[in-house]
Amino acid sequence: MRLPPKFNKIEKRPAMERGPFTGHIRFSGVNQQTKNHPMKKILTLAIATLLISPLTQRALAAEAAAPQTVVAIAAGNADFSTLVAAIKAAGLAETLSGTGPFTVFAPTNAAFAKLPAGTVETLLKPENKAKLAAILTYHVIVGKVLAADVKTGKVKTVQGGELDVIVKDGVTVDGAKVVKTDIVGSNGVIHVIDTVVMPKP
Repeated sequence: MRLPPKFNKIEKRPAMERGPFTGHIRFSGVNQQTKNHPMKKILTLAIATLLISPLTQRALAAEAAAPQTVVAIAAGNADFSTLVAAIKAAGLAETLSGTGPFTVFAPTNAAFAKLPAGTVETLLKPENKAKLAAILTYHVIVGKVLAADVKTGKVKTVQGGELDVIVKDGVTVDGAKVVKTDIVGSNGVIHVIDTVVMPKP
């Protein structure tokens, strides 16, 4: 039996081939142009972002949780902006960011404001770098001394002079009152004082 002419021509469809991955079917003879398809690039980027983001977040969290140096702690506190500026002007930032450990009696901005007018500005000038360094290192002692370990007596400073420490109704250092204690860093500890202390002649 002869079929009508329209049934004699069978449409040739692309052959199906199994791709290299299970369940992946491809059609031969069809130009799919997937190699550089924009959607493929977007998917690749999305997958990479999903894989990298958790690692990046964990790294940032670990960095944020890591203890900071005494200088970094001071730099992150607006109340110590004058002290940090003085440390940088004196060239002590690298030293006080070292291994240590150090105990720093840190004057606040309000403490520096008690000095005679123009004193801070004068000390920050390059020609007074040595004098400024001497004043700042007079606020630093070698070793990590927490509040519980402080006792009345004289304590030698990095500058070479000695601080008079009195433990009675709180703690004073050369007359400056300790207003906050035990701000612990990776290379020492900070105790906050309300007055700038000056080396003895």
